[in-house]
Amino acid sequence: MKQICVVGVGYVGLVTGACFSDLGNKVVALDVNPERVENLKKGIMPIYEPGLEELVRRNVNAGRLTFTTSYSEALEGSEFVFIAVGTPSGVKGEADLQYVASAAKSIAENMKTPLIIINKSTVPIGTGDWVADIVKREQPKTIDFAVVSCPEFLREGSAIGDFMQPHRNVIGSFDRDAANKVAELHLPLRAPIVITDLRTAEMIKYASNAFLATKISFINEIAEICEAYGADVKEVAAGMGYDARIGRHFLDAGLGWGGSCFPKDVLALAYMAEEKGLDPRILNTVMDVNYDRRKAIVRWTEEMLGSLSGKTIGLLGLAFKPNTDDMRDAPSVDIAQELNAAGAIVRGYDPVAMEVARPLLPAIQMFNDPYEMAQDCDALIVVTEWNEFKQLNLAKVKTLLKTPIIMDGRNIYDPANMKELGFTYRAIGR
Repeated sequence: MKQICVVGVGYVGLVTGACFSDLGNKVVALDVNPERVENLKKGIMPIYEPGLEELVRRNVNAGRLTFTTSYSEALEGSEFVFIAVGTPSGVKGEADLQYVASAAKSIAENMKTPLIIINKSTVPIGTGDWVADIVKREQPKTIDFAVVSCPEFLREGSAIGDFMQPHRNVIGSFDRDAANKVAELHLPLRAPIVITDLRTAEMIKYASNAFLATKISFINEIAEICEAYGADVKEVAAGMGYDARIGRHFLDAGLGWGGSCFPKDVLALAYMAEEKGLDPRILNTVMDVNYDRRKAIVRWTEEMLGSLSGKTIGLLGLAFKPNTDDMRDAPSVDIAQELNAAGAIVRGYDPVAMEVARPLLPAIQMFNDPYEMAQDCDALIVVTEWNEFKQLNLAKVKTLLKTPIIMDGRNIYDPANMKELGFTYRAIGR
């Protein structure tokens, strides 16, 4: 059993701490937000993630997982400390590292024994060196430590599975002994381990996310061409995906990507390139294509209705993806704002995310039932591909709508079936 401290109990930190404790380690999870810590002690989760509540409860009851706001308590007896705090976008697109800096300073001030400090947050290239400088400068007395980069590759909605069954674990450090110890911590996961230097590990995370975002923007551009020529982008993606060099994952045309990772990471990587005098043309185009999708579906809805002024539009789904309540950079926010600006009355329904969405979308009417929301709507827009929407009684939905129009931003319905049911239906690239 190893003793681990995890700083930050947001999405990455809480999943990391819960999973490491489930592997038999003693984990102390720290957060500077007292309310969040008290809620966790009571079993109240700060986020929605399938299976997380049960995982946390099981390991708390077993005595392997505890929560605190005290650095001295969290670091007492710990050999590893993971920094898993937020790195939001700054004014120019750069990663805001104030929370990383604060964590590094507090670790330095409270450490009493040698530590391996592991950056789990997504941080710009060179942050590991910067964290080492902070710790050296802020230590009251010199204590040995090493800094390691171990970026996370967790997808919201399947984070526990991604942690426990990873494609690979990336570990970067200039201290080979520290890197080997972190690698040993990950051995029970029985996945390939890539050991490299600090800066390369940091870059692997950014490059991975940027490439996946590029695949999504690429297939959305292909979808536009499919529409123009009468091809079906779903079949195109399936045919492409059989090629092992391409793969099927992240080739789903729709409203593009959102959430906490792709938007800020692609933007931050472009910023880093520009800081070195480079021209990240592909990255900038990937972002442009992505945000154009949100405007496009509003434009298509307006074309279908003739005008949006005074029309009632229902949004099926608000979270940026299914199986999460995360509203960060969710397409629904931009779509709702565009509809409102055009004079539309906007309604919304989401199985999980409505409470999180309310303060972000104060102008839209929230409903607790998709059928209730559909009553007298002029059109529905599928924004999030929740399984619940795939199983809707569409014949019933048709009787509720003022005009039977569905704009399918996630391609969850079959066009032939929708035509047979009597809908005016438009999908993406089909």
